[in-house]
Amino acid sequence: MSFTGKKKKENSPVSPLKKRRASWSELWLNHHHSLSSSPSLDFVPLPHRKTLSLVCKRWLRLHGGLVRSVKVDLVSGCLVSQLSSGVLVSHRVVSSFAVGVGSYQSLSFFEENLLSVETVDRGLRTLASGCSNLRKLVVVNSSELGLLSVAEACSRLQELELHKCSDTVLLGVGAFENLQILRLVGSVDGLYDDNNNSLVSDIGLMILAQGCKRLVKLELVGCRGGFNGIKEIGECCQMLEELTVCDHKMESGWLGGLGYCENLKTLRLVSCRNIDFDPCLDECLSCCSCPALERLHLEKCQLRDKNSVKALFKMCEAAREIVFKDCWGLDNDIFGLAMAFGRVKLLCVEGCSLLTTTGLETVILQWHELEHLKVVSCKNVKDSEISPLLSALFSDLVELQWRPDTRSHLFSSLAGAGVGEKAKFFKKT
Repeated sequence: MSFTGKKKKENSPVSPLKKRRASWSELWLNHHHSLSSSPSLDFVPLPHRKTLSLVCKRWLRLHGGLVRSVKVDLVSGCLVSQLSSGVLVSHRVVSSFAVGVGSYQSLSFFEENLLSVETVDRGLRTLASGCSNLRKLVVVNSSELGLLSVAEACSRLQELELHKCSDTVLLGVGAFENLQILRLVGSVDGLYDDNNNSLVSDIGLMILAQGCKRLVKLELVGCRGGFNGIKEIGECCQMLEELTVCDHKMESGWLGGLGYCENLKTLRLVSCRNIDFDPCLDECLSCCSCPALERLHLEKCQLRDKNSVKALFKMCEAAREIVFKDCWGLDNDIFGLAMAFGRVKLLCVEGCSLLTTTGLETVILQWHELEHLKVVSCKNVKDSEISPLLSALFSDLVELQWRPDTRSHLFSSLAGAGVGEKAKFFKKT
């Protein structure tokens, strides 16, 4: 009887002697007891952490403690979304956003959908108070006070993208002493009106240079300024290695300031209607060029003004990588100015319809260090016009991409022949 009673007691669902089945979390912890006395997700591969965090609340809390970064789109958050309008607008400067039904009829529709400066600043203060380890921030329509609150609380911020920027706002940007990457969007046609409240001039660039002396990458979109501002950046931001100027409204003579950017390695000009309205050619030719420059990239730029292009090439004569992409006005005469570059190793010409085979050949035959050549979508460059000298140059290249138009058969016909692969049997002994 005692044995029977004991057996019934063991089978009873309320018996304390009943052996409980181990949970999945306990099994995992027991299996990994040698790793840590407490559960640790550090040893779990990143793709599986989220799945394991659903096992129990404790693991969910552990997973939250391992999160090191959170991406929040403050650009969209600075816009008053009109979800019922059915109108979606996109622009190369910002991501897509919804606008009111009648707003898109005005060029200022973007500004009409922006949150007020006070609201954005209040959001920045809240963000700063809870995210002292913030590394990257993208924001639209803030004031210098809102940015100062972030600079005080988030001293480790390294990357900042600021839309609808002005000289006054840059008073706040200058407080980010550890900033390394900065993108300033000033006046952009169709988005931000070009008025006294939405522009970056020499004053703003000087404020920026005095505060952000550790900058490595700087992008100026729709900004004004000139020689003095660029010079100040070059003298104060001595770590600057990459400068991008997009759709600029720079004052005449700004190119001369590049000579003071002694450690600049990459210069990109994008969507510039004119390189420099009055480059002060004599001054540019007499002053020092950018000594450390390695790469010059020109994309969707107007290159019809010979003096400004000549001044630019002179300033960048040390460049070894030259890229022309979808540029207007790049004919044989303008491209001929590229002989100012003496040690080019890589040339990319894409979407430039005015350049001919003769114009291309005249220049690249002078570049004895050329190793990489890419010619794509240049309809006036013809296979039938390739000379023996140009053909010999092709055979010595490390890399050749030759697709000037859809009718070009040269690249396919040379496939497997060793051209562009530094084949020894193509080299003269």
